[in-house]
Amino acid sequence: MTPIRFVFGLHLHQPVGNFDHVFEQHLEDVYRPLLEHLASREFLPVVLHLSGPLLEWLEEHGSSYLDRLGRQVSDGKVELLLSGFYEPVLASLLRADRVEQIQWMRDAIRRRFGIDAKGLWLTERVWEPELAADLADAGVRYVLLDDRHFLVTGFSSEQLHAPFWTDSDGKRLAVFPIDERLRYLIPFRPPEESADYLRELRGAGHRLAVLADDGEKFGGWPGTKDWVYRQGWLDRFTGTMGDLIARDEVRLSRLDDALSDVPGNGLAYLPTASYREMEGWSLPPDAALRLTRLERELGEGRLAGPDGALVRGAHWRNFLVKYPESNRMQKKMQTLSSLCRRRGNPENARRAIGRAQCNDAYWHGVFGGLYLPHLRDAIWRNLAQAEAELRRDKALRWEMADYDGDGHEEVLIHSQAFSAVVSPHRGGALEEFTLFRTGINYANTLTRRREAYHDLALEREAESAGHADGGTESIHDIEQGLRLASRPPVDAHERALFVDRILPAALTLDQYVGGDYRPSVSWAGDQVGVEVVRRRGAVEVVCRALAGRAEMIKRFRFEGSGLLRVSYTWDSALAAADDWFAPEISIAGPLDFECSPAAEVWRFPIETVAKSERGLDRTRQGDSVTLRWRVAAGTAAVEVTPGV
Repeated sequence: MTPIRFVFGLHLHQPVGNFDHVFEQHLEDVYRPLLEHLASREFLPVVLHLSGPLLEWLEEHGSSYLDRLGRQVSDGKVELLLSGFYEPVLASLLRADRVEQIQWMRDAIRRRFGIDAKGLWLTERVWEPELAADLADAGVRYVLLDDRHFLVTGFSSEQLHAPFWTDSDGKRLAVFPIDERLRYLIPFRPPEESADYLRELRGAGHRLAVLADDGEKFGGWPGTKDWVYRQGWLDRFTGTMGDLIARDEVRLSRLDDALSDVPGNGLAYLPTASYREMEGWSLPPDAALRLTRLERELGEGRLAGPDGALVRGAHWRNFLVKYPESNRMQKKMQTLSSLCRRRGNPENARRAIGRAQCNDAYWHGVFGGLYLPHLRDAIWRNLAQAEAELRRDKALRWEMADYDGDGHEEVLIHSQAFSAVVSPHRGGALEEFTLFRTGINYANTLTRRREAYHDLALEREAESAGHADGGTESIHDIEQGLRLASRPPVDAHERALFVDRILPAALTLDQYVGGDYRPSVSWAGDQVGVEVVRRRGAVEVVCRALAGRAEMIKRFRFEGSGLLRVSYTWDSALAAADDWFAPEISIAGPLDFECSPAAEVWRFPIETVAKSERGLDRTRQGDSVTLRWRVAAGTAAVEVTPGV
């Protein structure tokens, strides 16, 4: 029998906005020792993808690593893959942006390594059928997708050890299925299990086996540094594979060679899909729980068979429904991208928008993602940089538009100094307030919400089962072992600036912080009437809300400099005289509030409990500031300025 070609592919990546020490730690713990070991053991060729943010950091801080990698690339020992440069989920971008992001990566690889890459690592393997044409337009010849993309279409696992072809708009693209079993074996199981599997595939007459997965699991994920290096997994793995190679049972292969030498298996038209876990994570809590319990009922055996592929969750885009904070970032990014092209596509603005397309802060799975404030801050900071350039010397103006695509119009106000969004269908809440000079969207907090894993963690036993069979925990094993002693607080409504309620006089701060209360009156989710007027160099957004026959009027006054003043009048018949009229302002950065009359202030940190690679993390997302006036007062005003 001919040897089976084994593609050993790794995706090395760090997101825009991650901390310098995280880059440095991964270079020393993962990227450098892994490359050195593979080279010293002559475990080559391998396939490698470096994300753009990581490549930029290495250019500045790790040039010796890139020099060594460059020599291996020149010798044909490492095949480099394309992607969107700043690691966007390509399906979330405008089509022109998809092609441009890939071209940036092509140019960077050509400039640094002197080659023209033809294959593509698809970020998070988020596939939509129309991508085939866009990738072909970007000069991509072949792409890696999970075998699950094929299995949900009805292909059998026996068919998935060869390349396929697909097309869109008459443009062709080769597709390599990634073997999920190899992703779970390497590096979490003893190397002999991988060797047995490759022998099994070869014995069945298969010509190709493809591994492509995160390189960070070779020392960056919890427990893997000790397992891979100190306990010798990598030594044993390369030695075991080396024996198979010496016996001509296995041949390490580049993807381009595999495409030339392995007969294809014909056409494949694949549906919208991602990897199995991603599809589950994107479901809302109740549906995610139903899916988890259905999988338990079916059992591991049946899920591992052909029926398991037909049990699936939602698509990546559903994160934009599940998390409105993500949707607002994505729609802002697309809006600015279109504006940028209309303004001649200036390079600084375009690059800032490109950095704001980095995928990590737009979704949440087993890693923190959206729940990590520094990643969201980086998105908004780059959007602010781009918008500042695109609106330079522009006068104060406003418009009505369905900005976030949900069927309700918002009021958009912007000048050369700031950008703001008022949402009439959310009680006139201020959903965005970005000052370009600080680079902060002060509304960039996160709503405390129920997650399916909260329910599952509450159900689990105090101790996880552990692994006594010679392996180490994968990131998904850690996910399955999450435990909680009590349910985290949940917000009744989405957070924003100036979410208006009347609170009972007897309500305590502890009850308020825990979300365990019922307001006397709330406009948080109500549609309000809106009128926009210009007054003496300012734009005023006047929101009128009713509660029974009683009226509340809120006026936002935006000046071109970014100065914001908010004033209220309300009917004292709305509630008891000693209740509190209490706008809640959820802030992501320092703001000062000058109140007239003086307000009593409740303030507390907004904290979430969310999954991470370490387990469950408690993270501060911002601060809740609630200004309180007695209902009997009937009127109040607050001037908002950036704090120190």
